[in-house]
Amino acid sequence: MNAFNYYFPTMLKSGIGLAAQAGALLKPHLRRRLLVVTDAGLAGCGLLDGFFASLRAEDIGYEVFSGVEPNPSTAVLDQAVAFLKAHECDTVIGVGGGSSIDTAKGVAAMATNPGSILDYEGYDRLKHAPLPVFAIPTTSGTGSECTASTVFTNQETLFKTVIISPALFPRLAILDASLTLGLPPSITAATGMDALTHAIESYVSKQANPVSQALAIGAVRMIGENLRRAFYVGSDVAAREHMLLASFLAGVAFSQSKLGNVHAISHTFGGVFNIAHGIANAALLPYVLAFNAPACPERLRDVAIALGVDTRAMSVDEAARAVVGQVAELNQALGIPATIRELGVDLAYLPQMVSDSMRSGNVLVNPRLTTAADIERIITNAYHGVL
Repeated sequence: MNAFNYYFPTMLKSGIGLAAQAGALLKPHLRRRLLVVTDAGLAGCGLLDGFFASLRAEDIGYEVFSGVEPNPSTAVLDQAVAFLKAHECDTVIGVGGGSSIDTAKGVAAMATNPGSILDYEGYDRLKHAPLPVFAIPTTSGTGSECTASTVFTNQETLFKTVIISPALFPRLAILDASLTLGLPPSITAATGMDALTHAIESYVSKQANPVSQALAIGAVRMIGENLRRAFYVGSDVAAREHMLLASFLAGVAFSQSKLGNVHAISHTFGGVFNIAHGIANAALLPYVLAFNAPACPERLRDVAIALGVDTRAMSVDEAARAVVGQVAELNQALGIPATIRELGVDLAYLPQMVSDSMRSGNVLVNPRLTTAADIERIITNAYHGVL
């Protein structure tokens, strides 16, 4: 076993109805004025009424920035930072999906650091401590409420830039599955497969350690047992709770282990084609698993078992390959396209996709050594449906 470190400073509060108690939970951690970062749909649909009422009940001064968009760009971040400064906010909470929470982290960082968020690409390059940041997820997928990273699209190059710093861990994450009960099946599927991708890639990562692997394989098992139920019976509170916790566990795991080729490639799809991150991950996952199977068959056998595959009559290699079919079948059951061509990926951009994918640090921790030619082959296989 290699030596490893493990650092996780985020406090977790989990329970049905906690969003309506958020004011009391947050108040001991707040300063003068809170910035709530969310999207226009959430801000206007009434889902967060209990959350906002709890802030008012505790006399917490707050402002709402609701300009978040999917795959947030640096332009959105600049608007949010300007809004924070204009309203003299000094603490930040992201409420919503991963885009809202990532934007909140970016605002917290750029409120105290000079230049552009793009200047801080990579690991632990922030010059000054960000403002305190908190998170309430309303989807079960990104795990951004418990990770040390944030992602923004460079509008000039269409590259999704990843910024990682231990200072970006939210101080408090509030999980309230009642906020996810109204998610449409398509969002449940996309975010659920995003969480599964996090869990699997974390488990097989070269940088995984015993703690991250225990969390990751637990998340795989929980998702395997609950995602279909959450998709087909969205009002099932227990399934929703398990999916929200599984997403959190997977986030805690990959915050330590990083991810792999799925994320290296899928980030290019988000930047170049503005494809939703979870859908991109889901469609790519079987093809990357097929590529990785020869390099980590024992770990993928563990994943197969966690997903409910009966591997007793299989060899290790057969069990590893069974994961590919299991994930492809799950995608089909959830209505997720079998090829990236159906998502709108255009192979005319293949050189840029390969170049941008190889720039990702996730390639370095993928369990199978990966070259640019390998990335090209994975993308073309995923485009043509070749498993």
